[in-house]
Amino acid sequence: MNIKQILVEKAIAAMNAAGVPEGSNPAVTQSTRAQFGDYQINGAMGAAKALKMNPRELAQKIIDNLDVADIAATVEIAGPGFINIHLKPEFLASSLMNAEKDAKLGVSEHGNAQKVVVDFSSPNLAKEMHVGHLRSTIIGDAVVRALEFRGDTVVRQNHMGDWGTQFGMLIAHLEDLLNQGIDLEKVALADLETFYRDAKKRFDDEEGFADKARDYVVKLQGGDEHCAKLWQLFIDTSVKHSEEVYAKLNVTLKREDIKAESAYNDALVGVIETLKAKGLAVEDQGAQVVFLEELANKDGEPSAFIVQKSGGGFLYATTDLAACDYRSNQLNADRILIFVDARQSLHFSQVELTARKAGFLRDATSYEFCPFGTMMGDDGKPFKTRTGGTVKLADLLDEAISRATDKLAARESDLSEEARAEIARKVGIGAVKYADLSKHRTSDYIFNWDTMLSFEGATAPYLQYAYTRVRSIFRKAGVDSANLAGNVEINEPQEKALALKLLQLEEVLDLMISEATPHVLCGYLYELASLYMSFYEACPILKEDVAQSVRESRLLLCNLVAKTLATGLDLLGIEVMEQM
Repeated sequence: MNIKQILVEKAIAAMNAAGVPEGSNPAVTQSTRAQFGDYQINGAMGAAKALKMNPRELAQKIIDNLDVADIAATVEIAGPGFINIHLKPEFLASSLMNAEKDAKLGVSEHGNAQKVVVDFSSPNLAKEMHVGHLRSTIIGDAVVRALEFRGDTVVRQNHMGDWGTQFGMLIAHLEDLLNQGIDLEKVALADLETFYRDAKKRFDDEEGFADKARDYVVKLQGGDEHCAKLWQLFIDTSVKHSEEVYAKLNVTLKREDIKAESAYNDALVGVIETLKAKGLAVEDQGAQVVFLEELANKDGEPSAFIVQKSGGGFLYATTDLAACDYRSNQLNADRILIFVDARQSLHFSQVELTARKAGFLRDATSYEFCPFGTMMGDDGKPFKTRTGGTVKLADLLDEAISRATDKLAARESDLSEEARAEIARKVGIGAVKYADLSKHRTSDYIFNWDTMLSFEGATAPYLQYAYTRVRSIFRKAGVDSANLAGNVEINEPQEKALALKLLQLEEVLDLMISEATPHVLCGYLYELASLYMSFYEACPILKEDVAQSVRESRLLLCNLVAKTLATGLDLLGIEVMEQM
């Protein structure tokens, strides 16, 4: 249920009946203070100006035509023309009961479900995944989960970098190691960084190796079976490294979601031919270039978008255009979301403009570049090791689990070592993910272990602990939450505040999906947990003097809070536990 959307539709109907011109859509917001109403409609003032009316008079006309008797207890005008709506406790209670019985907590499926292609993670298979891949991977995964929860069809696209000049160097090095009888799995690719560094050193220093590597690039791109076999061996082993990281991160990417650069190799010649035929690509210093007037600099010089190198080689630009064609014209995507570092903004603007002109992107397909900021160290610079090196993502996650283990060791617990280890894994990984996802996608943020692993404030450990506290009530009561009886009753202000927040889940998910911003869900869950704590302190549940009907009602509220926290955290890819 989306109360805000219900009120928007009712407000539009009332404004139309009051003679407000079409297009004067109302803004509906949830009030943060009870005296202002549960929701507020703001639209009378702007419309009144156009109609040359007094805003309060128009607001009254809108109220006279506002059909909210089924959901609102009172409706009133406030200030210069705001309309405050106080919802009926009975409406809130019945809505909560429906949500409690529903597998998706009352969140409906989209009436106009879309096919959405989501391009995220996209590591370079020549190297191990590092912290720079974290944001793309977990932000994309959270948005994917939310889209599917709302009923959209999602096509995951892991646009892995598995093609290009460096692979000639890598397969030449791999061939030599295999000829020496070195075990590929245990030695050659046990550390991709070392493997890449050794190959690069040979390329730079060893006589004849660079020529061999260049020759292998040509053979690989030409379909040579031997080179293709070595390349595939390298790719398969590299993908295993990525899969291990995805499993540890609890993201939903699978091997079948890989649509790597090499997948578009056969389409690249056709991309260039199309661009030439449409007069978009022209030769400039031997290269094929698309000049984009729309992105001209301050001197009026068009932006140069190189789509083929002077030697005939292809670039990321060519592959990205082929990907547009595949996703829009073959998959028939309604939306394409791409999660990439903000520094790639110009490139993807060039891709979209070119793809639209060439017909690689249909008008019906939205192309949404979703940039993200940088993870920073305490020094305000991009996060690095103490020696200034790149931090491997697998190492970061291992350290998170280790630190969570130490943190939990300081807390009293009668749990087994095995159970504590599992909890530490969930807390450590969850802490890293929530610390990232809770920041606005486009913002840089400071990576701080102490803050993210804290059990206080807006952190994953706090929310995970909040969930276990709710669940503990049922253990204390000796009640199975799956067999709750009674009905929800809304009497106390803390109950009403909690009810309103619980019924906002669909609204929050819609905002998250439309703008690809998981931080709104993070904020919602923290607000929900905080309101629950206020409810728990003000509204006794298990005390002997609490009436049975009130006890049952509050247990139902507790259960819905627990399910909403678990569902919301799961949509973020964060696991919960029954005890901590």
